[in-house]
Amino acid sequence: MASSLKYTPLEDIPKIHDTVVAKFNSGITRPLAWRRQQLIQLGKMLQENEERLAEAIHIDLGKPRLETTVADIGPVVYGVTVALESLEEWTAPEKPSKLPQWRANWDTTVYKSPKGAVLIITPWNYPYIITLGPLIGVIAAGNTAVIKPSEMVPTVSAALAELIPKYLDPEAFMVVNGAVEETTRLLDLRWDHIFYTGSNRVGRVVATAAAKNVTPVTLELGGKCPVVVDSNTDVELAAKRILYGKQANVGQVCVSPDYVLVHRSKQDEVIAAFQKIAKQFWPEGSLKSPDIGHIISPLHRNRLTGLLEKTNGKIALGGGVEGDKKMEITIVKDVGVNDILMEDEIYGPILAVVPVEDTDEAIRVISSKPSALVVYVFTEDEAVKNKFLQGTASGTLCLNDTYQQLAVHEMPFGGAGESGYGAYLGKTSFDTFSQSRSYVNVPFANEPYMAVRYPPYTDEAVDALASFGMRLPLPSA
Repeated sequence: MASSLKYTPLEDIPKIHDTVVAKFNSGITRPLAWRRQQLIQLGKMLQENEERLAEAIHIDLGKPRLETTVADIGPVVYGVTVALESLEEWTAPEKPSKLPQWRANWDTTVYKSPKGAVLIITPWNYPYIITLGPLIGVIAAGNTAVIKPSEMVPTVSAALAELIPKYLDPEAFMVVNGAVEETTRLLDLRWDHIFYTGSNRVGRVVATAAAKNVTPVTLELGGKCPVVVDSNTDVELAAKRILYGKQANVGQVCVSPDYVLVHRSKQDEVIAAFQKIAKQFWPEGSLKSPDIGHIISPLHRNRLTGLLEKTNGKIALGGGVEGDKKMEITIVKDVGVNDILMEDEIYGPILAVVPVEDTDEAIRVISSKPSALVVYVFTEDEAVKNKFLQGTASGTLCLNDTYQQLAVHEMPFGGAGESGYGAYLGKTSFDTFSQSRSYVNVPFANEPYMAVRYPPYTDEAVDALASFGMRLPLPSA
């Protein structure tokens, strides 16, 4: 089933762009019946091709079936069902709840209008949820889209290129396959919204290209996601949940726990807990486990082994490699705040354990780094929870678990600062690809009350109009 990915000819890309633009301009995407049918077809595509899609990602990433179903394909189907159940509610016009008396009879409404033709550029690590998850919002909001999946997962990208036009409107949703040259050509064109998930470096390129056409952009980027283990928490349970989050896709995910901040006196206890849980998870070791995938490429594997060679920390678990893509889940203790493991996002199966003196130092360490997608804190102390809520910045603050915040489609998923801007999942996806269009109808019947606004201006007019704003009484503090 392995695929030699066929790249889209460069000369075809402007034609593809023009096709989805024309389809949107035709008005066919606006009726809710059309959107509903496309969402149903997207769900069917996943359900009817589950075996093929799971096998494709196993070929490209070695990802186990459970992880693919639970974390990659399943969430898309769930998102489709939520959108279908909520479509009328999401698209309903909204009226302000409070209007001053002098304009209470104006028809003041906010409509949710589709933005137009959307470009979705996605990475290789979770190619279904990160590609098709935003597409749910695109469809629900009444847009068209061109999808550029990653060339690093050729079997997956070939499957998407074949299946999407079979199930969805082939002129409204199109796939472009390729690498840097094809992506650059796409970014040269004018889009109504660009949705990009990937590295900070490429995110800057995307944002710069979008700025030329003043195109709105959603950037879902990376970052070093910290974990804090409070001194008074259940250390073994914390270790189990941290290790679970770290092993997902072998640490190759933007919300993977990157480093653990723990009180110096608790480091050995935390390390012992990691070692115990690792034996439970992988009795024969993580290298031999069928539940662990592989590193995306030999180049990335070599980068990770290079980090282990240069760190001043001590390997407390793992460190072994096999072939050119396999690497053990690895725990490194006694990592200093200036260690090489603390410089950039690790994006692999290495977890650094950094001893600190107290929660205040933990907050200082987190604050010294660019804002991450998520900060994880293990504590049952309300004061500690509030301390991290008030004292740190991130897209999400997740307490007492890792990775599972991705299952909560009822809240936005997005970054802060260096980890990106904009968000998606659930209704947030619909909002991302919708334009809140203000609509106001001022009745002609109000004209007798509005005559004072016209020139020539008088002092009486100033006094009369000021009473509607400038001279309103302010409430006391």
